[in-house]
Amino acid sequence: MKAWLVEAIDGTMRFADVAEPVAGPGQYVIEIEAAGLNFLDALMLRGLYQVKPALPFTPGVEAIGRIIAGDGLPAGARVIASLQGAYAERAAVQTKSVVLIDDSVPAPDAMALFGVAYCTSWHGLHNRARLQPGETVLVHAAAGGVGSAAVQIALAAGARVIATAGGPEKCATALALGAEIAIDYGAEDWVDQVKAATGGRGADVIYDPVGGAVGERSLRCLAWHGRYLIVGFAAGPIPALAANRIMLKEASAMGVYWGGAVAADPALATPVRAAILALYRAGAVAPLIKGRFPLARADEALALLAGRGSVGKIVLTPH
Repeated sequence: MKAWLVEAIDGTMRFADVAEPVAGPGQYVIEIEAAGLNFLDALMLRGLYQVKPALPFTPGVEAIGRIIAGDGLPAGARVIASLQGAYAERAAVQTKSVVLIDDSVPAPDAMALFGVAYCTSWHGLHNRARLQPGETVLVHAAAGGVGSAAVQIALAAGARVIATAGGPEKCATALALGAEIAIDYGAEDWVDQVKAATGGRGADVIYDPVGGAVGERSLRCLAWHGRYLIVGFAAGPIPALAANRIMLKEASAMGVYWGGAVAADPALATPVRAAILALYRAGAVAPLIKGRFPLARADEALALLAGRGSVGKIVLTPH
């Protein structure tokens, strides 16, 4: 079968013929229907992510597929799985990492809804920040896969959304998603613009998958008792947070790590995905999927994502 292999930590990968996976104890083999791209995949290729798989490895941490081998669920059952190795035609996955998903949801939508993007956003805004109706949420990188999900989930919760994004086109995308205001975070005065939009009060919740200087400056527009959600580091550098700003606002800085949360508490996955599916069926959320690539072009897709040229979620399909 075909799969992408990372054989050196140099930012590259190779499309290769590899051995067929075998279902060991506590595993299924799935035929992959769709795999999701995430910024962490690009970081892994360069050794910049917190998790560093042993070489050689196949990238990709989320996939939708149908079970073709293994004991437990029947063959043909449609599941979403957390794994290491989604950029492949088939993969072995741990039985505890799979969740049955609805056959009625198209694969690209299902990949976004039940994978990292929407689950991270729902978990961060609800389980971690305890978002309340009427609060103001500042969403960074609001036109990306995770950010666009956060905008929709915050709006569905009755919050007011201020978005930041990189450039006019992405700001327009954030507005189309329902954000009240969209600000280019490349502008020198974006913090002042957020303060002005909130009457000087700041945002109750800041959802930050960017990090770097954006993260460091975010604390300047955090409201009293605000919650700063650390979602990722797409900018590269990990921000050095000014603890005095957190103290003076009696604010909180919170980590949001969906993969780690589910590993620590597997029972968390079912209610979160059920809540997201309910929003989807009610028309309150609709995945922003602008990139669909065949598996053989995963390198192009990942380069687009890493170069911040993508909008919304990028999904790989086998053909």
